Amino acid sequence: MQWEGGEESSNVEDRRGMGGPIAIGGGAASIIGIIVYLLTGFNFGGGGGEGIQHAPPNSAQEQEKVRFVKVVLHYTEEVWGDEFAKRHKRYREPKLDLFNDHVRSACGLADSAVGPFYCPGDDKVYIDLTFFDEMERKLQAPGEFARAYVVAHEVGHHVQNQLGISARVHPGDNDASVRLELQADYLAGVCLGLANRKHHFLERGDLDSALNAAFQIGDDTLQKRARGRVMPDKFTHGRSEQRVKWFKNGFNSPDGWYDQLDQFFSVRSSKEL
Repeated sequence: MQWEGGEESSNVEDRRGMGGPIAIGGGAASIIGIIVYLLTGFNFGGGGGEGIQHAPPNSAQEQEKVRFVKVVLHYTEEVWGDEFAKRHKRYREPKLDLFNDHVRSACGLADSAVGPFYCPGDDKVYIDLTFFDEMERKLQAPGEFARAYVVAHEVGHHVQNQLGISARVHPGDNDASVRLELQADYLAGVCLGLANRKHHFLERGDLDSALNAAFQIGDDTLQKRARGRVMPDKFTHGRSEQRVKWFKNGFNSPDGWYDQLDQFFSVRSSKEL
């Protein structure tokens, strides 16, 4: 992915080293999912006594990750700013907080095990950069474009919140949660598809890496890896094939995205998506 030298967002706040007590906050939308984590016990932050290995904040490796996140976030700001303006709406850019171990948000306290998440209470995306390493090590989902998908998905939740879509989902409604998450995958595809049209950052294999990431974080794949069996009634984010489908649909056909949003809530069940 050719992102080096791209313009960086100024909306990234570095809160690494400022963690608090461990707890799980309510109202947050995570690409992996707090509920999936609790049900499967699959700890993305380093389970089994391993602990989370943090690279020094000022190391070249860590600084490259920070620059990457800033560039990708700028892509999302460009795309959604333009797309909202076309519809005579104002896009309020979200903040993105980098943290490690634990973080306090308007949605409560959370630790790294829940993965990246969006909190509608403060319009912020939260990411522990070690998750990018965990994607490769535990999820078999390497690649920079896979990481860009993670950022764009969480920003997709911010777009949903701005459009009033998030209000359709009530705590405990797993079917509605699946609809929301698949729509966020679709919005991530739309955003990165439009950004690539302008900046031409994709290289050979990049799209496959994002599609593989979408597959690896499907509820069925996560549950099978953690428990050895699939529990459809516990789905909160959608099957692997659904996540791949909707990200790919958004990426390949980003035009007219706004008119396609209702389809996620018009079907009788999320299983039909």
